[in-house]
Order: sequence, then structure tokens, then C-alpha cells
Amino acid sequence: MVRPFRVLVVCTGNLHRSPLAERLLTARLAASPGSFEVSSAGTVGTTGTPMDPVAASLLVELGGDPRGALARRLTTAQVEDSDLVLGAAAEHREAVVRLSPLWALRRAFTLREFARLLRPEDAAGVADPAGRAAALVEGAAERRGNTGRADDDDVADPHGAPPETAREVARRIAEPVERIAAAVLSACR
Repeated sequence: MVRPFRVLVVCTGNLHRSPLAERLLTARLAASPGSFEVSSAGTVGTTGTPMDPVAASLLVELGGDPRGALARRLTTAQVEDSDLVLGAAAEHREAVVRLSPLWALRRAFTLREFARLLRPEDAAGVADPAGRAAALVEGAAERRGNTGRADDDDVADPHGAPPETAREVARRIAEPVERIAAAVLSACR
């Protein structure tokens, strides 16, 4: 059996942004069972803390399942066990690269950056969803720094913000998740 393509999503506390993205991406990639493992962690996460209730509610609205979502602290082993690491913001991508520079340099992006750099043609002719994901990561890594608008790549932390801010954060997460899932699964449709 082939190892699933592993995606790690990272934010600060692993309470809002990264578990929302993790669970939403898991739901979207469910069309290809066994091809993907999606997890999340926080740069300063307190292991075992439950997902933020506002984030959990927004996740349900978006079609994801928050049950059992508990925070984990980011480790080097998690980074090195991942084929793609998606940070909520540049600070999270940088934290991942600091943990494992050689491994993460070509595999770590912000969530919105990776979606912006995706080109479905990078995976042209690849039918296997995990293989498509690997080809998309390669293409995005090659393209990094050559395409503009990096100023919109961060997703702000909604901790303690009003509910409308949390809703906007959820929207800013859902958009790139949808784009990523569509690019990875397009050969399956």
C-alpha cells in the first residue's frame, strides 16, 4: 500500500485557523479515501485544548466536522513527516522552516500562498490524487517568489475578535481550501 500524502496545517494556538483548515480540507479530500492524511498543530499550542467553539461552529456551517479536534504543539517530527505544510501566516511558515530547513524549504507555504501559486497544469497527466498533490507542491515551489501579491497571504488570528471577524477568517480559509481540493481532485471528476 502506498503511503498517503500528508498535509500539516499550522497556526499559533491550534485552536481556530489550523484546525478549521485541517478539518475542512479533510472533508473536501474525502472523495479520495486513503490518499491523504491532514493534521494540524500550533507553534505555541497547548496539547489537548479543544477547538475554539466559534471556529467549530463555523466549520460545521462550511461542511466540516470539529468532533475530537484537540490542539497539538508543533514538532520537528511532524514537519518532517509531512509532504506539504500550510501555515496560517508567514510567521507559521517561517517557524516550520526553522524547525527543519532542508526538509521544509520546498514544502512549506502559507495556505493562501499555496493556493495562489497552484497551477493545475503542473499535475497534467497525473491521475492519482496524491501524485497530483506532489506535482502541485513541486510546481508551487518552483514558482515561489516569481508571482506578485504576497501581501494577501496571511490569515489573521481571530482570537478574542468579534464573531464577524471570525466569519471573515473562516471565509479566507475556505477559499484556498476549495482551490487546493479542486486542483488535487480534478482528475477524479
